[in-house]
Parts: sequence; C-alpha cells; structure tokens
Amino acid sequence: MSLESTVFNTLKTLVSNRVYPDVAPLGVTKPYMTYQQVGGDAPTFLEATVPSKRNARMQVNVWSLTRAEANSLAIQVEAALVAAAGIQAKPLGAFVADQEEETKLFGTRQDFSIWADR
Repeated sequence: MSLESTVFNTLKTLVSNRVYPDVAPLGVTKPYMTYQQVGGDAPTFLEATVPSKRNARMQVNVWSLTRAEANSLAIQVEAALVAAAGIQAKPLGAFVADQEEETKLFGTRQDFSIWADR
C-alpha cells in the first residue's frame, strides 16, 4: 500500500471518507480533509543503494463550519496518524488554526514526518 493510501485509509473514518489529495471537490459536505506532500527527507547511502523506506513531509488540512469541530478533528488526525499501522508518523509541531474569509470555513493544518516502506 502506498504512503498516500495509508494516510487516506487512516483518516477516512473521521470524516465519512471526505479526505482528498491536494484539493477537495467544489460543494463537498463539511467537514472534510485534504492532504499533500510538502517535502520530506531523501536519504542516500555511500554504497549508492536505494533505501527500503521513504519519507514524506505530509500536510493535513481540516475544514469545518465551526472552530470547535476543526480543532477536535485536528486532534483526532494527530492521534490516528501516530498510531497507524504500516507507517511511522511524527507531528512536526502543533496544528495551526486557519479561517477562510471567502468560504467562512474554519480550518487547521499540521505537518507530519511519515516514514513507510517504498
């Protein structure tokens, strides 16, 4: 299973499968989540071999109609990713609160360092 699939499968039950790579579809029911890779470690070896693990810095965004729900979901995201089987996820700091003026949605974003098999 790919790292992205593992992230999706880990988070989907928190928001009734409304977890999307990069951007959510227009008109999606709230709350929902998006995720995207925003970098990561790229280890190399002196022997010029390919490592058996890969790393991604993955940003997870939560969007909701209320601040309380967005914050609650962000806490659940962190707990779910840290406990997920098949990956090793570490939060890279606490979540950041956001508010989208145009859509009136409340959000959070948090970056995770995630290691998984290639």
